[in-house]
Amino acid sequence: IICSGEALSTELQNRFFSRLSAELHNLYGPTEAAVDVTAWACSRNSLLHSVPIGRPIANIHIYVLDAQLQPVPIGVPGELHIGGIGLARGYLNRPSLTSERFIPNPFLLEPGARLYKTGDWARYLADGNIEYLGRMDHQVKIRGFRIELGEIENVLCQHLAVINAAVVVRDASLETKRLEGYVVAAEGHALQADDLRQWLAHRLPDYMIPACFLVIDRLPLNANGKVDRRALAKMEGRKLTISTLHVPPRNLLETQLAAIWQEVLNLPTVGIHDNFFALGGHSLLAMQVIARLGRVLQIRPAVRDLFESPTVAQLAQRLGQSQETALPPIDLALRTAPLPLSFAQERLWFLGQYESGSTAYHIPLAYRLAGTLDVTALQQALGQIILRHEVLRTTIRMQAGNPIQEVASPAPVPLPLVDLALLPGETPEQTLARQVTAFLRAPFDLSTGPVFACQLIRMAPQDHLLLLNFHHAACDGWSLEVFIRELSALYADSLAHRPASLPALPVQYADYAAWQRQWLQGPELERQMGYWRQQLADAPTLELPTDHPRPPRLTNTGAKHSIGLSPELAARHKTF
Repeated sequence: IICSGEALSTELQNRFFSRLSAELHNLYGPTEAAVDVTAWACSRNSLLHSVPIGRPIANIHIYVLDAQLQPVPIGVPGELHIGGIGLARGYLNRPSLTSERFIPNPFLLEPGARLYKTGDWARYLADGNIEYLGRMDHQVKIRGFRIELGEIENVLCQHLAVINAAVVVRDASLETKRLEGYVVAAEGHALQADDLRQWLAHRLPDYMIPACFLVIDRLPLNANGKVDRRALAKMEGRKLTISTLHVPPRNLLETQLAAIWQEVLNLPTVGIHDNFFALGGHSLLAMQVIARLGRVLQIRPAVRDLFESPTVAQLAQRLGQSQETALPPIDLALRTAPLPLSFAQERLWFLGQYESGSTAYHIPLAYRLAGTLDVTALQQALGQIILRHEVLRTTIRMQAGNPIQEVASPAPVPLPLVDLALLPGETPEQTLARQVTAFLRAPFDLSTGPVFACQLIRMAPQDHLLLLNFHHAACDGWSLEVFIRELSALYADSLAHRPASLPALPVQYADYAAWQRQWLQGPELERQMGYWRQQLADAPTLELPTDHPRPPRLTNTGAKHSIGLSPELAARHKTF
């Protein structure tokens, strides 16, 4: 029996051998490479946690490569590429797609040798066979972590009580994205959320553990027999929750905390013994909880308090016992005096002095804009954002030997427009790549500004690409969603020829920087420094090879240096 066209699960393999005495072969390959290109003979008594796709067949070359087309080490996921005589010539009447998917083979000197980019994730096993991990378009990014949904599904399917599983991402918001797991229980088995979480926690990092699970009778399939992920949202089943008895709040403080958790986690109810992180909370949402506590309770506990007291009851008890972590309010700083830098700004300014012209701290964005675009309205919206946020027109200059902030007056925002149709001599793809590369590599000068740049590329009358680039001294990951949300609102206002609808900002970043400098000094600075001195009191000195002279010209070429940690030190590090 030959299996191909869909990933073969260990459960189906085992069921096959329990009923049939035939051989089972697992094959892999896309239509673009004459269908099957690897083969694996399944074993009746296999102890592997997944069914490999094996090794390449004759006259076929298989490569597992990273984004720079470099081979990845054993066990590290990469994109599977196919070379050899089996490749198709390309896609009929689709030269752009052909050039995108069929690329020159960098590992062969043979003229015309090509590779096909499959879009599939795979990795080499220790014995040289290949394990299929899933589609690249099933890769998601949540809170800065790249996650392979197929990897989570594979681990779930290894559970004895799970016959099949699918994992999806819910909520398009950057702040509230979370993983949800759909599982089909094996006959005669009852599934518990605690059990599934514990199973995953021993095999995957915590950011890859779904926030909730739903038990369904079967996974929905499309016409091709593959899992229909869009249909999962409409599936009805039994939602698994953590095995704590729901206990409602008992006093005002617990009621306020539960209400904040419900708002941040988007949940209808929260009990006092529910774990914030088991409900889908994470560090970014924890910051929102702390911010809301500051507004509601006029105190601002440390984020560490929530990590160490992750239930409503525990946190309420902790807050009731101590108010020492309350922070002073952020007041408006006088603009007549020099404005200090925040610690983050000073760090980035220092690094800019150390290595000028570096693009290491650029934060680039590219947005595809489909449909009719009013360029004037877009430029007006960008200008309104620069007007609203002082930090986007802030430079850093020296005064009396110290760096200070200087906020420039609002000015029109230049929005250069590049029309690909008016640039002859290259293919549109080449022109686009050159324009984007040049824009992203243009350095920022923190002393003169600007610290924000934008450019618009017209690829067709109804198709534009908006390029944005920020220096990290003026922006961070959380700021990006604020920027895009406000840009959308202000663009709509400009189109409607109405005043900006966004409320005025109560504080600016310069106010925060001045507040941070005033707060983190004297007794508070000594308290925080004392904490780390205590934690690191017995830490060993690391002898690192730092005695090499700096070359006259920096190349950023690095190397690895390995050191060994004792089991005792490693255990202490994990505990800490």
